[in-house]
Amino acid sequence: MKIERRAPIVEANRLSAMLNAVLKADAERYPVKVEELAREYSSRCFPEAPITKIEGADLPGFEGMLAPNSAKTKWRIVYNNQGRSPGRIRFTLAHELGHYLLHRAQQQEFTCSELDMHDWDSKERALESDADTFASFLLMPLDDFRKQVAGTPISFDVLSHCANRYGVSLTAAALKWIEIAPLRAILVASRDDHLLWARSNTGALRSGRYFATRKRTIPVPPGSSLHSRKRTLSDVYSVSARLWFSAEPADMPMTEMRFNIEQYDYTLGLLLMPESEWQQPREATEDELLVPIDRVLRGK
Repeated sequence: MKIERRAPIVEANRLSAMLNAVLKADAERYPVKVEELAREYSSRCFPEAPITKIEGADLPGFEGMLAPNSAKTKWRIVYNNQGRSPGRIRFTLAHELGHYLLHRAQQQEFTCSELDMHDWDSKERALESDADTFASFLLMPLDDFRKQVAGTPISFDVLSHCANRYGVSLTAAALKWIEIAPLRAILVASRDDHLLWARSNTGALRSGRYFATRKRTIPVPPGSSLHSRKRTLSDVYSVSARLWFSAEPADMPMTEMRFNIEQYDYTLGLLLMPESEWQQPREATEDELLVPIDRVLRGK
């Protein structure tokens, strides 16, 4: 059977509309019961090849897997259940459901690592980006997410509220927020004073503010509150944007927000900058995007 490719946001919104129609109370609607949804929806809409098995296992180096049986008449999802929080597992299940709905005509097996599921900016990870986007919009519908953060200055308390409402990790909620942030926003994860991955929103990308973590080993600047030698009492810290991006104007401010993810031994950071009036919005080339990174690496 040939499966028509659907855009991840369109597909997630379609399922969200269905859930809205069936489940009226917040207690029923959120968090999304992904395992139940995957089984029932696939059996009704794709009875010739439904998802019949969802199970946890030890998957070293991977977050989840989607694979069919030898006859390709049944599919199963396996998620890593070793030290994973319920929120992280829920996102993994939604991610694999996204692969099932969007990509199973293109590829027969999917094994997804943590970096695949967070490094959305990698051009080589189109399928993983699709599955992440699907999971984000399914678990955290944009209309409801906007209501949760409306009129409130962003903070990790606000993001924690969203994470609890949708049953996802703080990282997933923060990734969702930067999509609608009124500022140029970059979410970074660091360990041992080096970036593990980074995600820039559209505003930041258009002004060339991007960290190519797959191509470079990028250190956290010593003057940053994310650096182990510069930890402050506050989780919100004001710095010059030039600390991270030397091409920014001298008077361009940056707000750093820091949160320690102790369970997984990394630091989550939000880098927030005003829109840049000095530079017209445009799509930056790859070479231009890498210039600020080279300068950071040289310590300039």
